[in-house]
Amino acid sequence: MSQKTERPVLSGQRIKTRKRDEREKYDPTGFRDAVIAGLEKTEGDLEQISKFLDSAGNKLDYRRYGEVLFDILIAGGLLVPGGSISQDGEKPRTNYCIFDAPESMEAMRNHEQVFVKLIRRYKYLEKMFEEEMGKVLLFVKGFTPSERIKLARMTALWLVNGSVPPNVLLVLNNEHLIKDGIALEFLLELFQTFKQEKGIAYLIQALKKGGLESKLMDFFPPNKRTEEYFKQVFLDKELNEIIKLHKAQASQEAKRELQQALIDDINDEKAHNEITADIKEFSQRNNIPDHEIIVIIWSTIMSLGEWNKKEELVTDQAVRHLKPYCGLLQAFASTDRSELALIVKVQEFCYENMNFMKAFQKIILLFYKTEVLSEEIILRWYKELHSNKGKMHFLEQMRKFVEWLQSAEEESESEDEQKNGE
Repeated sequence: MSQKTERPVLSGQRIKTRKRDEREKYDPTGFRDAVIAGLEKTEGDLEQISKFLDSAGNKLDYRRYGEVLFDILIAGGLLVPGGSISQDGEKPRTNYCIFDAPESMEAMRNHEQVFVKLIRRYKYLEKMFEEEMGKVLLFVKGFTPSERIKLARMTALWLVNGSVPPNVLLVLNNEHLIKDGIALEFLLELFQTFKQEKGIAYLIQALKKGGLESKLMDFFPPNKRTEEYFKQVFLDKELNEIIKLHKAQASQEAKRELQQALIDDINDEKAHNEITADIKEFSQRNNIPDHEIIVIIWSTIMSLGEWNKKEELVTDQAVRHLKPYCGLLQAFASTDRSELALIVKVQEFCYENMNFMKAFQKIILLFYKTEVLSEEIILRWYKELHSNKGKMHFLEQMRKFVEWLQSAEEESESEDEQKNGE
């Protein structure tokens, strides 16, 4: 039986790499030198800079060195950790950049157009620019006060035109930027510029979109995180609407905290008089009025029910579920406004939860009998103060009860007149 002979292998054989598989050495300094050389020829003419950047993208590797390109256009050279410029090479920096431009908004807007044209021409730079800004904002402590102002103004313009998303500002929530007030100072300049360019409504919208509306106090130095200082800072900058936004957020946070505390107390079977005392103390501390408290109590109580899916059974189930909590609701039905807030909330709840459509009248009757709701408020609700949600359905459902209330009221008035006549 013959064996297969092995093929001889030449010693020292070299595998040849195809040219297209070879990858050039990463050389950001060489890229920087080429870009700076081109910028210097423009002598700072922004129109010529845009033309150079447009044509250079065909020769220089923007895909590989996009962030380096933005370093140069913003700071004039290669940024190294801490925010300083790398000094390698004969010409490590150019003056034709944002940091060496005048602080005026006219100059900033002119520079903005350089970036707009560049990113419009090379769409793949969009993501790189977002990543670049995340890095550059971390370096703001290493920049001069004037450079920070220019960067803040430019960042506002980039936020306005959509070049970067608002959540990029979250990188400023960094201890080394916060403790010396640098992050706050930067944001104040940015907010003022944004308001000037687009208006306060769009600024508030951007803050919400970026998830900053609940974190504004976090950018203040720890020793200055007081409501009074917060208010004073934004008043001084004529940013009153941000104070309102902050208050609204604080109120929402407090309401969520109250709802969770109420759920815990109910699950722990805490006495209702203790729950009432706790809620009153919490509401006073957080300035939450009774007409908002009573709606929170209602929503919390209803969230704890495991409701039957059959409409004909859910009405009796709702009445049984609510009855033990009438005393708790009554404690906060202290004003006409509180009572009205409750009855409107019940109406909207029944409308939004279709199984409860037939339960509305029985729930209101329960609240009337337990003195949570007064006759006067029920009549006012019926005549003019009801919600439009399911209006005709609920008004018809309440018609006989309201007629009974009105006749009882007329009889009472008649009896009073007879007594006065005697």
